[in-house]
Amino acid sequence: MDFYYSPASGPCRAVLMTAQAIGVELNKIPVDLRKGEHLTPDYIKINPQHTVPTLVDNGFSVWDSHAIMIYLVEQHATSDSLYPACPQKRGLINQRLYFDVDIYSVFWSYCSCAILKKSPYDPEILEKLKKQLELFNTLLGGNEFAVGDTLTLADLSLLATVTTLDVFSTLPGCEVNIKQYSNIEKWYENMKNVAPGYQQNLDNILAIKQYFVK
Repeated sequence: MDFYYSPASGPCRAVLMTAQAIGVELNKIPVDLRKGEHLTPDYIKINPQHTVPTLVDNGFSVWDSHAIMIYLVEQHATSDSLYPACPQKRGLINQRLYFDVDIYSVFWSYCSCAILKKSPYDPEILEKLKKQLELFNTLLGGNEFAVGDTLTLADLSLLATVTTLDVFSTLPGCEVNIKQYSNIEKWYENMKNVAPGYQQNLDNILAIKQYFVK
């Protein structure tokens, strides 16, 4: 399977952790967004939305990290532990995946102006981000996993986002820190130990942080 990705992208890192969790080897093809490689005619043929990540499996193309993660598990996993068949558990996992979209979007809106445009952090977006994190903290309820008692796709997707947040929170002027949220911090520490591919996930975002700091 060909996997078109940007190593530092949170959604891409979530897919990589999923693949490692189910023992699937991906043919990783880096896409340099700064060079516009996602806008080439060949890339648009496989993904008209020209986003990363994109997975091509024997001619079948799918994009959006959450869709790819679900596809990988349903098509290639030997068990349903990451995405259980139980409709209620699956419903909660789906909810957390959609919630992850909201957190990542608000967080990136908060950081992008300050990091990419070198302008001050937006206080209004900061308040939105804090509300999202407070809600996540409540949803976790002190549990070690996002849904149920075992690792699921919800954990892997949210882990990629929270890792990004944790690393970028050390940049000057950033006013968000997961240590302010006890349930998130507890969950995050557990994920460091149980999530396959966590270290690679961390290393990839640390590399992009160094680029922004220069």
